[in-house]
Amino acid sequence: MTDLSHTFAVVMAGGVGSRFWPKSRKALPKQFLSLLDKRTLIQATCKRLQEMLPQDQIYVVSTQDQATRVVRQLRWLRSDRLIREPFGKNTAPCIGLAALHLVRRSPEAVMIVLPADHHISETDRFLQALNSAVALIRQQPKALAAIGIEPTYPATGYGYLQRGEAFAFDHRQAWRVRAFAEKPTPEVAVQFFSSGEFLWNSGIFVWRCRTILEYLEELMPDLYAGLMEIEAVLGRAGYRRVLNRVYRQIRSESIDYGVMEKASNVVVVEGDFGWSDVGSWDEVYKLAAKDGDGNVVVGEPVLKDVHNSYVESGRRLVALVGIQDLVVVDTKDALLICHRNQTQDVKWVVEKLKHSEKQKYL
Repeated sequence: MTDLSHTFAVVMAGGVGSRFWPKSRKALPKQFLSLLDKRTLIQATCKRLQEMLPQDQIYVVSTQDQATRVVRQLRWLRSDRLIREPFGKNTAPCIGLAALHLVRRSPEAVMIVLPADHHISETDRFLQALNSAVALIRQQPKALAAIGIEPTYPATGYGYLQRGEAFAFDHRQAWRVRAFAEKPTPEVAVQFFSSGEFLWNSGIFVWRCRTILEYLEELMPDLYAGLMEIEAVLGRAGYRRVLNRVYRQIRSESIDYGVMEKASNVVVVEGDFGWSDVGSWDEVYKLAAKDGDGNVVVGEPVLKDVHNSYVESGRRLVALVGIQDLVVVDTKDALLICHRNQTQDVKWVVEKLKHSEKQKYL
């Protein structure tokens, strides 16, 4: 049994997202939506972690303007377990800030870091993968561990990592990571998929907090210098002022680009637990239960000859006749209708609104 006494989960919940408009807005990002069951995505994420760790060992990082919503949805979360960023600066600053807080609590802290807005259908297998990664980091404390997902199709919406040399630990198997790859073109995705060497990058990582801070010092020295300024006032009166100043100065950068693609000792544990990053309305359609006509129906729309569509009605009556393969989402002030194979373009609508006189709909 893996010792979890100094292991902490850090749930990253500061993203804004633009692919679930009109249901997601600036004030209600994707992680706070109920897309697949009664729980919101962040509630489901934390519920899974509670089967592995005590509530006291689960932290959430979110932005100041989203903190109230986090508290409202996670009533059990202690105030000192909610780490507030002044505003989002991508995952590298978020992870660095969380590492400072955890090292202060336990110098030997191991961090499981994961997004708040992913879907996982097989909790037991998910927790097995996390336990394996923690056990690996206990044995190799200078390594950075990623959870990789065996691809089921040549996806272009996910990043990839390439498996290198396999090695055994604790009667389990992992691989050295040869390379990280950004979201590929369709042709490259087919090559990745056919080779059998690549896994999807889930964005779930495990490492010692001291180790990730050492890598930040080596590979992102500007960010590390800012973090050291924050550490000097952690738990003291000037903390918020220094935090705000540092965050205004540091670059927005992902942990993947800033560290993982360049680090010398990255390993991967394979996971098979029904993972999805729920990146579009079409992905919600594919994951959700469907009726006899292949439709996902939310609310009480009136449908005739409607097939293979996602239909969500709000307060108004929504009636559809003779359509297929569409996404229809009705809210109190906006309506989205798009083809299922173009749901990634919903973010284009959001960008269009940002540069128009219709910003009230964001």
